[in-house]
Formats: sequence, structure tokens, C-alpha cells
Amino acid sequence: MGRIPWTGRLSLFVLLCVGGMLVSGCSSSAETTSGSPPSPERSWTPAEAESRLRAAAARWDSTPHQLGGTSQRGVDCSGLVQSVFTTEFRVRVPRTTEQQARTGRSVPRAQLRPGDLVFFRPEWKERHVGIYLSDGEFLHASSSSGVTVSNLRRDYWTERWWQARRLLPMAADSTRASSSPDRAASSTVGW
Repeated sequence: MGRIPWTGRLSLFVLLCVGGMLVSGCSSSAETTSGSPPSPERSWTPAEAESRLRAAAARWDSTPHQLGGTSQRGVDCSGLVQSVFTTEFRVRVPRTTEQQARTGRSVPRAQLRPGDLVFFRPEWKERHVGIYLSDGEFLHASSSSGVTVSNLRRDYWTERWWQARRLLPMAADSTRASSSPDRAASSTVGW
């Protein structure tokens, strides 16, 4: 078998690269077209979900913002949501904020639980998503600060509130019945 000429090797390289992009694009789009994520293997109590999310927040803390990013080298808001849900709950969620806003079921602000997705409209056409923790706090990838925890009580977030969605099946949590995140958020945030 003889050597492949330089132009032939270049053509083969380009073909393999383009083919790889097409294959990865197909597998990526198949995951993100679903209106709701596959059911996780179990239900989560608010305390379990919050514990996992706080641990994830510590691991992701200060990861820089990168539009289109999905790793701890750089991540955007919807990429963070997708990565955290995959890692912590084995739940696949769509990749974009727009698709995530149509996933799960709508939740009133006064009934937020750990793991609920919180959505904002910072600008006319933009959308932003984070993951509710508890007591008005949520985890998100800020374009100015990277991955951080912010508070819904801040005027900035209150004025830009859009909606919340629940993706995780929630089990009863008797340990927090008297001081649930719902009551804390509704009484202190004014929702």
C-alpha cells in the first residue's frame, strides 16, 4: 500500500472533521429537542436536592463565564444547568435556556423548592436561567462574575423575574416541614 499524497491526507482529515461534527451535532440535537427530561430514577426531598446543589455550587464556584461553554473551564447559564442536573441528579435537560424554559412544569415563585429552575429576562431578547437553592438563593453563571450564588431578593433579579420550572420529582421532607424554602422565600421576598 503506497503513501497517500498530501492533498489526499488533507481531504481525508477534512472529511473526518466534518463527519465528526455532523455526528456530534445529531446526537446533541436529539437530546435537546425533548419537551421534558427523562424521569430520574427516584424522587428527591428538598433537603437532599439542596445538599447536592450546595456541593455542586462549591465545585463550580468562580468558574468563568463562557458563551456556549459546558465545563469548569468556562460555562454559560444553560450549560451550567445542564451539567449540574446530569451530574447531580442523572437528569438530562435541553441545552438552551429557551428549551429549558419549556421543560418540566411551571411553579409559582411562592412555591420554589431546591432544584427548581428560575428564569429571568435581563434584556429585551435575552433570557437567563439559574437553579434555586433555598432561602431566596440560586446558583447561576453570571456573565460578569462567572458561576456564583445570588439572591432573588435583590432588586435586579426581582425586576427581571420571568418564571420557574420544576424538573425534579420531589418527595416529602418532614425535617423541613416547618421551615420550608417556600415559606422562607414567600415571607422574606414578598412573593
